[in-house]
Amino acid sequence: MTRFTIIKGASIESLPLNPAGQRAGADKGDPQIAIQSLAPEASGNLGVWECQPGGWPVVNRPDTEFTYIISGRAVLTDDATQEAVEVTGGDLIILPPGWTGRWDVLEKVRKVYAIY
Repeated sequence: MTRFTIIKGASIESLPLNPAGQRAGADKGDPQIAIQSLAPEASGNLGVWECQPGGWPVVNRPDTEFTYIISGRAVLTDDATQEAVEVTGGDLIILPPGWTGRWDVLEKVRKVYAIY
C-alpha cells in the first residue's frame, strides 16, 4: 500500500539527519553534510539536507533542484551573470538543468529539497 508523507513544520528543524561526510567537490572550508531521505517510493530524490560552512562549484547541473531553506545562510553565485544572492530561512531556490555556479555556506544551512 502506498502512503503519503507528512512532516509537521515544527519537526523539520529537529528531524535527525544521517552524517554523509564532506560535500563532494568542496574547495573552501569543511562543508560536512547530513541528510535524511524522505518518501523513498516517490519519483526523484526528496529529503532534508544540512551543511556546515564551506563552498563548492556546481558545473552544468544535470537535473532540477527545488529547495526551500529552513535555516542558515548561504550565497549562491551564478556563473553566467556573476550575480551573487544571499539566501536565508524562508527562501525558495530552483536550480535548473545546465545551471553553473557556486554555493558558499556562511552559517549552517538546513533545507528541504526535491531533485528530479
